[in-house]
Amino acid sequence: MSGDVLYRVLAGLLDALIWGGELVGDENLPDEGPAVYVANHALALGPLAVMCSLPLRLYPWVISDMLEWDKAAAYLNQDFVETQLPVPVPFSMSLSRLISQASVRLLRAIESIPVWQGEGLLATYRLSVDYLVRGRSLLIFPEDPAQPADEQCQMTPFKKGFARLGEMYFERSQKLLNFYPLTVHPGLRQVTLGKPIVFNPNNNPANERVRITRVLESIIRNTYLEIALKSYSGIPLPH
Repeated sequence: MSGDVLYRVLAGLLDALIWGGELVGDENLPDEGPAVYVANHALALGPLAVMCSLPLRLYPWVISDMLEWDKAAAYLNQDFVETQLPVPVPFSMSLSRLISQASVRLLRAIESIPVWQGEGLLATYRLSVDYLVRGRSLLIFPEDPAQPADEQCQMTPFKKGFARLGEMYFERSQKLLNFYPLTVHPGLRQVTLGKPIVFNPNNNPANERVRITRVLESIIRNTYLEIALKSYSGIPLPH
């Protein structure tokens, strides 16, 4: 089974079994790629929600440990099984090993992009630009897990490294890259797609990275709060 077919099959199954939500803002979907889609993580539901909601083939950034057989179980155990399920020790590690047997295969099969740390991050950028030049669209969750989460929307501040893709893609192709904000509201089972933020090659590169990051983070945070406010106020949500 090809990566594209597997991606579509997985999206359909996960939507039927777990997500079952709706996409708002589909009028903002582009006619063609490539682009970078940036979303809040919403714990484990964010990646599933986006995959199920957008009628696009996306290539996600994934922490490199999740793609390595000798590291995936430990990462899953710390980041998901013991914290989000939760499953007590010692059963948690056994479950993590079981999940990793499927997750590593699936994440590799759909051609996820490994996010390496430190100097290895440059390889992540280069591989990402290769994907973009080939017309592929990326999915990135740039929240910093080391920072405290906002109580209202459960988001942490965004890291700005992903925004470097704008300048690297422009250097390679002389084309402007679109960054689309995606807001995942897990409680209401809703994903909202906003209008794109376009890379500006005339801006200072460091300033442009900050601008793109801050604007996207602000849009996603404010959209989340607006959705929550409408829900609490009993205002009908858009369909």
